[in-house]
Amino acid sequence: MSEPNYADLENKNPHLDKSKPYPLEGILVVDFTHVLSGPTCTRMLADAGARVLHVERKTGDDTRHLAPYLSDKSSEYFRIANAGKESIALDLKDPADHALAEKMIAKADVVVENFRPGVMTRLGFDPDEMVKKYPKLIFASISGFGQYGPMSKQAAYDTIVQALSGIMDATGMPDGPATRVGTSVSDVVAGIMGYSAITTALYAREKTGKGTTVDVSMLDATFSLMAQDAMAVLGPHTIPHRIGNRHPYIYPFDTFECQDKPIAICCGNDHLWAVLSRTLGHEEWIDDSRFKTNDLREENWRDTKAAMESVLKNDTADHWDQILHDAGIPAGIVLNLNDTSRLDQIIARGMVKTLPDGNEVLGNPLKYGTWNSYGLQKDSPKLDENGPEIRKEFE
Repeated sequence: MSEPNYADLENKNPHLDKSKPYPLEGILVVDFTHVLSGPTCTRMLADAGARVLHVERKTGDDTRHLAPYLSDKSSEYFRIANAGKESIALDLKDPADHALAEKMIAKADVVVENFRPGVMTRLGFDPDEMVKKYPKLIFASISGFGQYGPMSKQAAYDTIVQALSGIMDATGMPDGPATRVGTSVSDVVAGIMGYSAITTALYAREKTGKGTTVDVSMLDATFSLMAQDAMAVLGPHTIPHRIGNRHPYIYPFDTFECQDKPIAICCGNDHLWAVLSRTLGHEEWIDDSRFKTNDLREENWRDTKAAMESVLKNDTADHWDQILHDAGIPAGIVLNLNDTSRLDQIIARGMVKTLPDGNEVLGNPLKYGTWNSYGLQKDSPKLDENGPEIRKEFE
């Protein structure tokens, strides 16, 4: 399969007009983040047009030394998380560099950091003190467990938080082990929550003139994703268990085997079940005592699944995908991300874009009518690439 020409396609897309103004144009962000949760937040700010000054150690962000690597030996991990930013390398224990960092903070609208709680205070940049000193400053801290609470000082990585949050125990097949979600979801959702909190605080500052600290916890953010299991735990006080790909309360809402690969089919009501039954050539299922209502189908989900797969396994997933869509039944083939990146819908929405240096990055998922929806237009910086200019600007 040939590679899509994302640059050519995005240039023809009127929804991705690069010349439109950005919603956060003029906002200055000093970015003390590293690895993924914090950089996700600040990359989103860059997508919205903020100027993001990424402060790195002299040796660089840890992810500069992590695979996968491009042909020039630079890290794709770092690039995806830090596109659109400027880089300056500082030793915050050095008095001159420390003074420069504070000059940057003094002019900033937003500071973002994701060290363990207490690190910024030890470095002389206590969040509360910085907001008192610079009353319009928004100082956001993203950490594993938050700035307070009995676990706040514990080290955290995405997998640790997934384990503690309940999401790992909820993921996987009933007869299999608890399974990590197939992406660093706790890091990414904490970054998204950080972006949401910062933009909320920016709006509040417009109304009140007041800055604030922002405290985002990876555990809080991931726990907040657990809506369906929370329905069992917080209301009826029952203990949820892994159920694989199926929905706990609606059926069919699952993946089903076809002749070649699985397809997801979701019937959220009895009307759709009737349409599905006719589409698969089994109108008698509509009044079958096992399948007549959603509650019966959920109770007898094994029989429902077996009946459907007895038909679906006779042809390919592509065949059924077209037929189901034509009938108005929600369905989708289970894809590898490599295939997802080539979907016409992903391309049309600009979710992969080609930067001027030829490198491809993730597109901006936030689309606006008035504002720029294309997002950042430059690649990630080399270590200290912008250091001389930034030093001259703030010294």
